[in-house]
Amino acid sequence: MPKSKLSRLNNTAADVALLDRDQSILAFNERVLSLARRSDYPLLERLRYLCIVSSNLDEFFEVRMAGHLNAAQGTQTAPGFSRESFLALSEAAHHLVALQYRVFNELLSPQLAMEDIHVLSHAERDEAQRRWVKAYFYEQVRPLLMPIALDPSHPFPQTANKSLNFILNLRGKDAFGRHNDVAVLRVPRVLPRLIELPKKIANASHSYVSLSSVIRSHLADLFPGRQLDHFSQFRVTRNSELAVDEDDVTNLRTALRAGLQQRNYGEPVRVEVSSGCDALLAERLLREFGLPAQSLYRVGGPVNLVRFMQLADAIPRADLKFSVYLPSWPKAFARPGESE
Repeated sequence: MPKSKLSRLNNTAADVALLDRDQSILAFNERVLSLARRSDYPLLERLRYLCIVSSNLDEFFEVRMAGHLNAAQGTQTAPGFSRESFLALSEAAHHLVALQYRVFNELLSPQLAMEDIHVLSHAERDEAQRRWVKAYFYEQVRPLLMPIALDPSHPFPQTANKSLNFILNLRGKDAFGRHNDVAVLRVPRVLPRLIELPKKIANASHSYVSLSSVIRSHLADLFPGRQLDHFSQFRVTRNSELAVDEDDVTNLRTALRAGLQQRNYGEPVRVEVSSGCDALLAERLLREFGLPAQSLYRVGGPVNLVRFMQLADAIPRADLKFSVYLPSWPKAFARPGESE
């Protein structure tokens, strides 16, 4: 290629503004979320798109956010990471999360209810449903819960990546006469996050209760003799990027195994809380996890919308899903076993 032409190409390339990789990821997920708002798409498929966005955001924070956060806190410097990049990404992520919950609360939930599909809060449950939920709590949930009241001998517990937890503000003394005004409740992953009510009390084709709602309704029962002032569900997302330098390890298999085991307890990068979380409890969480205010995400609903994929998968409503693709043999080709 003539030198003058090559020079013109190089100058043109230098003038082109490149797209920011991480901003592009968030912009892509906003386009995916737009599919959840399309009225011409089946309802359960729109819910599935909403869940996909939640799953993608989890992966984004697990893999891409730590470098920007470390740069903002001054603990790491690397090309492409800065306090400005962290603030810009946080602003875009907060916007996307707020939009996501508006779609869930204002569009999808009312339309699911119109199709006789309900996820009932405590206030929406009738007396028979509340009795069933209480029995379920004491038989299936309560035996697996271990609330921890925080004091000098009981520090803030280690919380696994993307696990469901509660933080509570208490008044009064515990059974040992101690004043410990903050407690943490970790919820085991073995418990299902959405529970379908029995048909005889459902009052609808499909009625569910969320595990967080079941626990919320009975939090006071876990602290007899104490007064419960404030509480919030919370979920911490941790840096889960797996980076192993093959030149610095003697056994790559062992290094990968150790890295995979530690991913659940990596560096915190995001904390999600209920929208009405008390300011002091929110500040306590940020302090415990060493995070700035921009890393706190208040959500107007369940902290993990990915779990609602269960509805899209389990509800047998073909009219609310895309038609099943039926492959056919190309007419131009002979079928197997047929001669040409």
